[in-house]
Amino acid sequence: MRRRERTVGFEHNGIEIALGRNMTLCIRLLAFLMLLTAIPAFSDEGMWTYHDFPRELVKQKYGTDVTSAWLDRIRTSTVRLSGCTASFVSPDGLILTNHHCAAACLDENSTSEKNLVKDGFLARTRERELRCGTQVADVLMAMENVTTKVEAATRNLDDKAANDARKKALTQLEQSCERESARARTGPLKCESVNLYAGGQYWLYEYKRYTDVRLVFAPEEDIAAFGGDPDNFQFPRWCLDMSVLRAYDSSGRPAATPAYLRVRPDGPKVGELVFVSGHPGSTDRLLTVSQLELLRDVTLPQYLLRASELRGRYIQYGKTGPEAHRIVQTPLLYLENSLKVERKLLDALLDDRLLQRKREEETALRQKLASEPQLAASTGDPWGEIAKAEQIERELSLPYTFLEAGAGFNSKLFGYARTLVRGAAERQKSNTDRLREYRDTALPRIEQQLKAPIPVHPDLEKLTLSFALERMREWLGPDTNVVRQLLAKDSPDTLAARVIDGSSLADPQVRMRLWEGGQKAIDASHDPMIELARRVDPQARAVRKRYEDEVEAPVRSASERIARARFRAYGTSVPPDATFTLRLNFGTVQGWTEGGRQIEPFTYLSRLFERATGQEPFKVPDSWLAARDRLDMGTKFNLSTNNDIVGGNSGSPLIDAEGQLVGLMFDGNIHSISGAYWFDPEKNRAVAVHPAIMLEGLRKVYNADELLAELGVK
Repeated sequence: MRRRERTVGFEHNGIEIALGRNMTLCIRLLAFLMLLTAIPAFSDEGMWTYHDFPRELVKQKYGTDVTSAWLDRIRTSTVRLSGCTASFVSPDGLILTNHHCAAACLDENSTSEKNLVKDGFLARTRERELRCGTQVADVLMAMENVTTKVEAATRNLDDKAANDARKKALTQLEQSCERESARARTGPLKCESVNLYAGGQYWLYEYKRYTDVRLVFAPEEDIAAFGGDPDNFQFPRWCLDMSVLRAYDSSGRPAATPAYLRVRPDGPKVGELVFVSGHPGSTDRLLTVSQLELLRDVTLPQYLLRASELRGRYIQYGKTGPEAHRIVQTPLLYLENSLKVERKLLDALLDDRLLQRKREEETALRQKLASEPQLAASTGDPWGEIAKAEQIERELSLPYTFLEAGAGFNSKLFGYARTLVRGAAERQKSNTDRLREYRDTALPRIEQQLKAPIPVHPDLEKLTLSFALERMREWLGPDTNVVRQLLAKDSPDTLAARVIDGSSLADPQVRMRLWEGGQKAIDASHDPMIELARRVDPQARAVRKRYEDEVEAPVRSASERIARARFRAYGTSVPPDATFTLRLNFGTVQGWTEGGRQIEPFTYLSRLFERATGQEPFKVPDSWLAARDRLDMGTKFNLSTNNDIVGGNSGSPLIDAEGQLVGLMFDGNIHSISGAYWFDPEKNRAVAVHPAIMLEGLRKVYNADELLAELGVK
């Protein structure tokens, strides 16, 4: 599903780099409401970790045995991409995901004469597969619970000291894990710490990482995103939102992937049990009332104002010529998607029933804790502490968003410059004293991104950077130190033009020379974008430090105390919020009732041509029009289920009880957007591409016989 992942510092092609959504760590409190009941109440809701999947619940409700061997095979068949999910579908590293998950790779390999996003791509031989410069493919191989080790590192420390000690401990655990895996016969693994239940659990997840990922197939954008923004988060749908990649090993050979999913061509039946294995990005179902109020009052309105104006500028830029239209299409798609998501989230938070329910739940839980004096004494008043921290966050919101989160410097080139400036400074420190994003275990990924020959479009860079500077001047005020420092003699337009035209950071060789040269090279550089990053870094670091000490630290401390109380009473019978870590959920193929009308769970190919207007976004590609007489109009196209998914699940496999692939998740209905806060079993639906239309298109439109053979279908 094409929704923006709500992580500080997220960037795609210069779109609003950081929007301040998750300045605080999400406090996962709804799970604690289960303290109020002796027996849990379950529905198909839940993004379950593989180490705590409720196998008995599935057996009791559906009569299906989910074995350890089944879980292991599905886990090692599932792939984490940059912001998306995918799955292996052949023993030779073939990866199935969404078209929009491959958009960056398609953009990277496009030119003014060859638009792969628009026209699609098919490599008929492996030699013709195209390298995706910044893509990685991660497979979760092992999981270790390290909660007791983290707790030991923070015991008896005040909030600030505990926050610092926790980060150091996690860095040490990751580093030790990677060193040990490098010595093992299984080969080096990528180790990442995982925080579940807002500090109730800490895990080390160990991934096998493929850094050589290549493009095999993608259809035309007109069929992959048929209906465009008007159809986004709607159903019925007719989108062939698929692409095929391939992972290669370190020797340049296709990766050996014995754990893979076979495609079931006929797909699932109505009411059939299905599973989704993937990496949901972020849910906020367990936030406190004060955190929800911050989102409602500050974060979402600020974002919507800025993003709406930026969308207008994108649209106008795209009308200046064919090349501008090509360049802006992908960032515009992401921005329009984000606007729809955030608008519906704000609508949800403006519904008084939600906040009233949350207030009642918090009151009930406080009463429950008060009835157990020993538990109450050790828990204290975490809600009050979080509310106090939220007041500080309101004060820090604008400077943090524009300076540290980067909304005032919306530019790929500035992103490179900040990475280089901070990387040089941080690598001089001991590993455990660095900012976490520059720890040793993170450096290979940074180097991959710096080396990648990603196109930089100066005109679009000037548009986004000048817009960001304008908004920073407006929102922080023209007399703010940083604004006066940057714009005393420049306008946003002239500053943006000067630093972009004068910068050589679009050249990956220049970037790597600066990276390898360290602090000495950065100090000697006169690249205007490097100079800009150096000028603003002290103030950005200062606001980050205050945030970490006065917001992050007390919130984390309060979260952990609630988590301890929750685990004492209830354990892991409720799933944690999504954190872009691997999860498995279950549901059934079903539609829903909308306005007294029954929405059926399947769409069919015939209706695609009936809805087509010949104009974007309801335009059918010429290749499909040419093949129309050969196509089976009764072919199922998209389907809906009640699986619980959010952004990050894009590209996740829909799997039957036998472990076969029966769909490709790509979106949800409009009701699913509020799934960030709660799951509505009556109307929340996920949307997938049906395998029948994928195979029909490959066979009769694209004549992709080699690809079909590798998928094991005729």
